[in-house]
Amino acid sequence: MKMSVMRRALASSAEFARGSASDSIRASAVALALAGALGACTVGPDYVKPAAVTPATWRELEGTGWKPAQPADTLTRGAWWRIYGDASLDALEPQVASANQDVQAAEARFRAARASVAQYRSQFFPVVTAGVQYSRTRSSENVLHKSTAGLALNDYLVQVDASWEPDLWGRVSRSVEGAKAGAQASAADLDAALLSMQAELATDYFELRGLDQERRLLDDTIKAYQEALELTQHRFTGGIATDADVAQAQTQLKTTQAQALDLGVQRAQLEHAIAILIGQPPSTFTLPVAPLVAVPVIATAGVPSGLLERRPDIAAAERHVAAMNAQIGVATAAFFPNLVLAVTGGLEATNYSQWLLAPSRLWSLGPTLAGTLLDFGGRAAVKEQARAHYDESVAQYRQTVLNAFGQVEDNLAALRVLEQEAAAQDDAVAAARRSLAVVSDRYRNGAITYLDVVVAQTTTLTNERNAVSIARRRMAASVALVKALGGGWDMSVLPGDDALVHPSTATSGATQAPAPTPASDAGAHG
Repeated sequence: MKMSVMRRALASSAEFARGSASDSIRASAVALALAGALGACTVGPDYVKPAAVTPATWRELEGTGWKPAQPADTLTRGAWWRIYGDASLDALEPQVASANQDVQAAEARFRAARASVAQYRSQFFPVVTAGVQYSRTRSSENVLHKSTAGLALNDYLVQVDASWEPDLWGRVSRSVEGAKAGAQASAADLDAALLSMQAELATDYFELRGLDQERRLLDDTIKAYQEALELTQHRFTGGIATDADVAQAQTQLKTTQAQALDLGVQRAQLEHAIAILIGQPPSTFTLPVAPLVAVPVIATAGVPSGLLERRPDIAAAERHVAAMNAQIGVATAAFFPNLVLAVTGGLEATNYSQWLLAPSRLWSLGPTLAGTLLDFGGRAAVKEQARAHYDESVAQYRQTVLNAFGQVEDNLAALRVLEQEAAAQDDAVAAARRSLAVVSDRYRNGAITYLDVVVAQTTTLTNERNAVSIARRRMAASVALVKALGGGWDMSVLPGDDALVHPSTATSGATQAPAPTPASDAGAHG
């Protein structure tokens, strides 16, 4: 029985093909000719990168005559922190890409944007659906002129439908163009988020190391103050010093001990922040105490115009402009009619034994041309919105460029001034230490009171702590300059058309972070 049904099906299919082949070929030829004639027509403006005001030089480099003491000729793409030569930082930074949750969220947004490219590209191709249906229907007997009144009938149907809308006016092309630009903007946003988190980690790390160095300074000072207190107590016992001298020495010691303990709060907060940046619970993360030994390397700024190609946030803003430009074309295409080519074919019968025979065949083939004649300004409003969004994106792009130039100038200025300040502060520390040594000798010889020693000690400690603070600020400015210059990034790492269409070939810097396990695969459904 099965072989018999199969033979009848094959025979009916062949007869169906012979009966409709000539009509189908003619219809297909007409459709393809029309699509070929109009398919190259893409309405809307072609994208042109907007101009931005770009200075010829960096004012803080050319206008001041300052030459950085520790220049860095190049930044290693993706591993810029290595210029500081700190092994602990080198071990922490890669964890940002793999475990930071803000970076993972940005990576997921990039994957979603990349998927939208495939979604829009699918509209270039026909949509094919198929279905098999069975029903049994009884009609009413109380009807006039119906031969099947009161009868229960079966209906067997298998049907395939195909429809295709040629991209006559470029609506789909513009949609794909916008989706690609949006995906590239998302990839740049991911790289910007990664750079931001890496820079924040480096800043927090050097701040913590600066606190470790300051704590070491305070511990050494406490030891010296303890010895000074013991000396004063001996002198008081011997009748040389007064009880006021002892009280001042005790006050100086306890005050410094309190200052040392206070650093513990800041250090703990920075340690917690670092743990969060690398995706670890603060309760399980510790960073051993070590002094600040890194020096503020100053990244080479290059020419200002080159910054437009080296910052991911600028690239993201520019790609967003391209996406908004494509939307104008999509809105323009709505003013033109749509052509849809539809084909339906199948087999239908009321008896199962006749279902797969040639007489049961059905088919339809034909084009549909439809367009909106009157919408009372609706399409024009959508197009005006698209133009307004484009203008907004251009303004945001130019503002991003201006902000980038400002950040570079700010940090160059900070590094220039802090370098000079550090030199002056080192001189101040040396002078304060010499003064303390002289005052201490005079006190031991009984020439002055302990109050003079307290003043000299306070001055020395203040200047030493200021020197450490300046060192921390210089490191922060150095990291901020690296971030402002893009951290070695450039536009060549953005995914191209092939990488967006075929994600397995992606080479973007955005793909450096491994994708997190999707919630649907995590097995946590309760």
